[in-house]
Amino acid sequence: MNHEAARINIAIDGPAGAGKSTVARMVARDLAYIYVDTGAMYRAVTLKAIEAGLSMDDDVSVGKLARELDIVLLPGKEAQLVLVNGQDVSPLLRTLDINRNVSYIARLVSVRKQMADLQRRMAMAKGVVMDGRDIGTHVLPDAELKVFLTATPRERATRRYRELGDNPGITLDQLEREIAERDRLDQEREIAPLLRAQDARLIDSTGRSIDEVAEEIVQWGLAIARTISMEEK
Repeated sequence: MNHEAARINIAIDGPAGAGKSTVARMVARDLAYIYVDTGAMYRAVTLKAIEAGLSMDDDVSVGKLARELDIVLLPGKEAQLVLVNGQDVSPLLRTLDINRNVSYIARLVSVRKQMADLQRRMAMAKGVVMDGRDIGTHVLPDAELKVFLTATPRERATRRYRELGDNPGITLDQLEREIAERDRLDQEREIAPLLRAQDARLIDSTGRSIDEVAEEIVQWGLAIARTISMEEK
């Protein structure tokens, strides 16, 4: 990226399995920005709540747990590394158990507040690509570029199915139904529901390559950064 261009924040929202994390990571790499995987942060809290034997709807106990966790995101060779209290939990965050419970944890008011505050601090210096479900509407409403990335439920279920590996423990049809239910939970939650920001640009990634989608967002980002730079001169 041209170092003379302004640094901006990019918010990428969308439902489960739309390819947000992969696309956001590629965009951050191409722009030499910092990638913040907010979904991994909620998954980390979910993991620790399960390990602690907490109820997924216990706002007080899970909120207390979340406040005690030191969550650090680091760049990795293939994917972002997620450290919780110094332990790399990255390989544990994409299991079926986490997939089934993370939406319940993400609905808790105390958890969302804790994570949103942390995410905003990460973005204060600009030059951040952040993906999630409420980044453009709640966490970074002033982001210079907002994208809403989606795909058909079947396409998203297929991507999740591939992530689970050789022994998924679930059929593709079952996974598609679970994703539809997760969409419902995300859209109906009272705190920061899944919504497309009014000024977000829509991308349907169904049938499109991840490279193509990422490149489109990179070009949007560069154009916005150049415009800001010219206005500041």
